[in-house]
Amino acid sequence: MDIYGLIGKYLEHSFSPAYFNKKFKEMGVDAEYRIYDLDNIEEFPDLIANNPDIVGLNVTIPYKRSLGVYMDFIEEKVNITGSINTIKIVRKNNGINFSAYNTDVVGFEETIRPIISRMRNSNALILGTGGSANTVAFVLRKLGVLFSYVTRNPSKLMHTHYSWVNEKIINENLLIINTSPMGMYPDNNLFPDIPYELLTDKHILYDLIYNPAETVFLKKGHEQGATCINGQRMLEIQAEASWKIWSK
Repeated sequence: MDIYGLIGKYLEHSFSPAYFNKKFKEMGVDAEYRIYDLDNIEEFPDLIANNPDIVGLNVTIPYKRSLGVYMDFIEEKVNITGSINTIKIVRKNNGINFSAYNTDVVGFEETIRPIISRMRNSNALILGTGGSANTVAFVLRKLGVLFSYVTRNPSKLMHTHYSWVNEKIINENLLIINTSPMGMYPDNNLFPDIPYELLTDKHILYDLIYNPAETVFLKKGHEQGATCINGQRMLEIQAEASWKIWSK
């Protein structure tokens, strides 16, 4: 039986096992999807060595950037974004071959494209500067949307500190995307520190988090009349893209 799985941290309420195991059952595929909660990335080689039936993995926080050193092939989107979320594993007599992909790109692009097509002359704020932020930035560049990052540790020209976000910035950026883990289970009470009282019904808040379905970030947006979207549909699209890679 082939084994697929998800590696990251705090995975006990992950969407992926139920999604894929239901899919495998419906398709009659002899496979199982499991979660692998790793304390650190150095555990990755032992995970592979001790589980010879693993043929595909998804990757989530905090390991999307750090797995590159183990890969034999890295697709261009991973090189550009610096973020891995899908690994295909091929075992041969002379060793193991690891191929790295970023299916978050297609997941985010397919969900954000219809939204951007309705927006006019607006920029975007990306909350966070991790691997998922780079994926979002890659798609926004492709779709012609100007953006800047909001971070607690600004170090580049495109970086804005959370405390610098004022009414002018909020008015000029109608699309605000949370790529940080703030608000993700189990820290449901956390949220990015932006002036929510300045939001309007013209704003669109997109949270890559899907658990909980409504983060505090989105709840505060709803209270101001903003359009709010969570990461559930993006996750489903990237999962299907992962399966296409594993099964070809």
